[in-house]
Amino acid sequence: MTWLHDLSYFFGGAFLTNAIPHFVSGVMGRPFQSPFANPPGEGLSSSSVNVLWGSFNLVISYLLISRVGEFDARSTEHVTALGLGIVVLALITARLFGRFHGGNAPDQSREAR
Repeated sequence: MTWLHDLSYFFGGAFLTNAIPHFVSGVMGRPFQSPFANPPGEGLSSSSVNVLWGSFNLVISYLLISRVGEFDARSTEHVTALGLGIVVLALITARLFGRFHGGNAPDQSREAR
């Protein structure tokens, strides 16, 4: 069952990564994309919705990391699974949301050439 624990830690890292921009944007009073916007993932949701969505992601992350198996921060296997979840979702969201916030500048500079 170890691989199921690692899979849980991977998704725990992904949910943790997703919690950060939503929660921070909401606390700063800024609208941000969320699944509840129109169109989903592209339109902007209110800061309150983003605080709630970020908090929900944080709770799911906690459950996946702390309540499945026995996560050990000294275990290379556990930390690697968590870290991969963080990095994979960070790269995906950087690509997705970069088009809305100018984060894909290198791609845009290629088009200008």
